Amino acid sequence: MTLLRLDAVSVRFGERTALDAVDLEVAEHETVCVLGPSGSGKSTLLRVVAGLQQADSGRVLLAGRDQSGVPAHRRGVGLMFQDHQLFPQRDVGGNVEFGLRMRKVARSERQRAVAELLDVVGLPGAQRRSVTALSGGEQQRVALARALAPEPRLLMLDEPLGQLDRSLRERLVVELRELFRRLGTTVLAVTHDQGEAFALADRVVVMRAGRIEQTGTPLEVWQRPASEFVARFLGFDNVVEATVRGAVAQTPWGELPVPEGSAQGPCRLLVRPAGVRLTSVTEGLACTVAARSFRGNHVALLLRPDNGPHLEAACALRDAPEPGERVGAAFEAEDVVVLRPAD
Repeated sequence: MTLLRLDAVSVRFGERTALDAVDLEVAEHETVCVLGPSGSGKSTLLRVVAGLQQADSGRVLLAGRDQSGVPAHRRGVGLMFQDHQLFPQRDVGGNVEFGLRMRKVARSERQRAVAELLDVVGLPGAQRRSVTALSGGEQQRVALARALAPEPRLLMLDEPLGQLDRSLRERLVVELRELFRRLGTTVLAVTHDQGEAFALADRVVVMRAGRIEQTGTPLEVWQRPASEFVARFLGFDNVVEATVRGAVAQTPWGELPVPEGSAQGPCRLLVRPAGVRLTSVTEGLACTVAARSFRGNHVALLLRPDNGPHLEAACALRDAPEPGERVGAAFEAEDVVVLRPAD
């Protein structure tokens, strides 16, 4: 069942179009992450759904009901911002129960709900703690519990982990995904952090200049970027002009294999670094290792071919050549992507 639907939603600020006829659906119990650079329109989209920003055209529907004219506090959605926006004068319990107090829920029921939610987010018994004495990760958990307390039919997260250090962010995003699955929460999140989006989402939506550039599962978007913009936004730089004929593409690096069924003719071509296989210098494209950097479980290499532009590759630590070494490069068809041209 579709819980949220946007039909041709547009928002303009003077001469600038923040959202340009955006269509989007979010299914019940689904976690969708909207990903994009600053100015892509992702936060405006969230504010329109929440009722904090009026659309200039189009419709927002929740559970099939048009939300035109429905104020934010009556939409039944929860919203959590990256700066937490906790009340410093209230303790943890007072923050979590705030929405329930506004709904005039009985005190005993509020206390029960607060205790349950703090246990769910990993802060059992923290009701009387001062929020100003909490760590950033703990404050984030309190903000999440407060957003969940009114049992929103849709939970929206605006850069939810943006202010946390990387190690804490990576740990919390795994916990959040498990929590949302356990509770059956429907989530719409916006972020500029690719790792956060890909770890949290069932589906990723990539935005550019107020439009949706691509949507799909994290694996689909990562393995098959739809356009040069998406490829470069994800950090892939092996993009060149090419011409596809049959099962091969003519490129500045020579003749490369392409996946079966690839579109024919002139195009832009992406070679994912994982698809660049190191060989002996006599067996592949002759290159010099220009630089290398360690990326945890692999080594990223910058290769300087004798012919053609620089080429990024990835290999295991034990196989990593030294800068200055001569190597060959061969290409795997499953990591070659024929892209939609940049607009």
